[in-house]
Amino acid sequence: MIDQATVDKIIDSANILEVVSDFVTLRKRGVNYVGLCPFHDEKTPSFSVSPSKGICKCFSCGKGGSAVHFIMEHEQLSYYEALKYLAKKYNIEIEERELSDEEKQIKSDRESMLIVNSFAQEYFSNILFQHSEGRSVGLAYFHERGFRDDIIHKFALGYSLEQRDALAIEAKKRGYKEEYLLKTGLCLEGQNGYISDRFRGRVIFPVFSLSGKVLAFGGRVLRKSDKLAKYVNSPESEVYHKSNVLYGIYQAKQSIVKNDNCFLVEGYTDVLSMHQAGVENVVASSGTSLTPGQIRLIHRFTNNITVIYDGDAAGIKASLRGIDLILKEGMNIKVVLLPDGDDPDSFAKKQSASSFTEYIKNHEVDFIRFKTNLLLDSAGNDPIKRAELISDIVQSIAIIPDTIVRSVYTKECSRLMEISEEVLLREINKIKLSQLQNGTPPNKKTLSETSADKQNSQEEGTQNDDTGTSTETESIPQGILQEKRAPSPLDPFEKTLVRYMIRYGFHDLFSEINEETGETETWKVIPYILTDLQNDEIEFQHPLYKKVIAEINHIFDQEGEHLTRYFLAHPDEEISRLAVDLVSEKYQLSKIHTKFQTIESEEEKLADLIPRALFELKDAITSLNIKHIREEIKKTAKEKNPERTTQLMSELNGLYALKAALAKQLGERIVSPK
Repeated sequence: MIDQATVDKIIDSANILEVVSDFVTLRKRGVNYVGLCPFHDEKTPSFSVSPSKGICKCFSCGKGGSAVHFIMEHEQLSYYEALKYLAKKYNIEIEERELSDEEKQIKSDRESMLIVNSFAQEYFSNILFQHSEGRSVGLAYFHERGFRDDIIHKFALGYSLEQRDALAIEAKKRGYKEEYLLKTGLCLEGQNGYISDRFRGRVIFPVFSLSGKVLAFGGRVLRKSDKLAKYVNSPESEVYHKSNVLYGIYQAKQSIVKNDNCFLVEGYTDVLSMHQAGVENVVASSGTSLTPGQIRLIHRFTNNITVIYDGDAAGIKASLRGIDLILKEGMNIKVVLLPDGDDPDSFAKKQSASSFTEYIKNHEVDFIRFKTNLLLDSAGNDPIKRAELISDIVQSIAIIPDTIVRSVYTKECSRLMEISEEVLLREINKIKLSQLQNGTPPNKKTLSETSADKQNSQEEGTQNDDTGTSTETESIPQGILQEKRAPSPLDPFEKTLVRYMIRYGFHDLFSEINEETGETETWKVIPYILTDLQNDEIEFQHPLYKKVIAEINHIFDQEGEHLTRYFLAHPDEEISRLAVDLVSEKYQLSKIHTKFQTIESEEEKLADLIPRALFELKDAITSLNIKHIREEIKKTAKEKNPERTTQLMSELNGLYALKAALAKQLGERIVSPK
């Protein structure tokens, strides 16, 4: 058995674009990529890959799914064999064995810590807007910095009270254990065992994972004090490893894919200000040195990074190591220097999205020109220093994995430094040779190696697992042995409701006043649909949709807004394929339709669409019941059973009345053409 933490690591590391590109030639179309489907013969590309959603789908044959399910289908592997395949591709070590009691406890701890972090984020945000100290201190600070409320809500900013243990008291009152307050770093334990809040008296910046789970917090102190650090961050923990996290990646990932570029800045407020200016494809390293894990996180969505620096020369020189790391990952890098006295935060506040983008376009330079200009100033005319500078730049060029890109940069360096290209190539080749002798990461597998691995995997599929049970049957795709079911008229209506739940389950639908308490209650999509179905005693008939509904009932409170990702990565292939089908969009409106008018999205119309979908299901059920009763009436008439016929006629009249009432409800939402 592969432990859940490793499974999560594999799924998080598997870049759908990289995985599919190993087998399919893709080209960019809008925010997605398209190519010829590898699962059937076709001449027109209908196979679509969505990096932002992490899924692929053929709109002709219907096959696709997550990276795991693509490998399952393409290589004919079981779920766990596909996980092993991807683990090997991304150099993730896995151990297949039964989890020990200690490991089970770690898994439980991890889940509990994420739940506590989620509670803390909601608590801090609520304090910011609802508590008098939060409004007068925290919210006033954000407003003074020029941040709008929509940006504050978008990044779930908050405030921690000056009271020494306000969070700890509230958390324990809600039933959260003290040990998880300490393990997440939300609280600290004194020598006398007293628990205090780590972030008291600070504005709060939650740090989200790629899937939107709260991993950690950053807190900025507002009162001046030489004894207090300006910023305090959550410590490393089971759920937070700062070298693999970027601030703002959750809010930026779709925009990064759309723009095929990522802006890299340093701090929290840099990200906030750029979003407020309309530039959303931005992330921050949050004051830490850039790491390979952070770069790979960006690389999942784009090959292009633009690093934005302010005018601090010392800080820029200290950051040059990050440029080499980006080059080593095979990414394209450009650098922008902002005007003297400006950082991304202050500069973005003066710009609109268009003027900011225009400035970037006019001032961005490739890394070699940037590094040359920067270091030449310090080298002056000293030949020794110039030689050191050339050696430094050659080291950077040698890191680049792509031969063609390396060649282009070599020519550019030769021109800028006025040195022979042959000399540079000799130095680069020396470095590459040294790398080979010392051992370098392996290149992509050849086709023959891949085929051999596939054969080995298939042979391994007949071996026994740790429990001694044959795993041969795991290679049989789930659902093949299920008995085929005739389509029902209710299927499309049930499918629509399942789609709304998987895609928008955690979205707010509408608010209403509770007549008993007088308080305002907000209905989210899933509770609203499930409550309505339960009130009318409606159960889904389609076995797969019924299974999904049962699972939603079970995990909604745990997964919340991560429900879509949960189902896309579901180990049951049938469920995950359904999720892919439900969240995929075959068509996108072209720019010509959105340039001169605002078109209301499906998400904005949910308050109308979902009640209508429920009425349509009830109407379909009523029509089906009418059909069955009319058939029953014909049968009883032939059998000359007047009592049963009278009873059925009474039921039929009741159904006709219900049908009329439903038609009225549906009719009220129909706009007649003029």
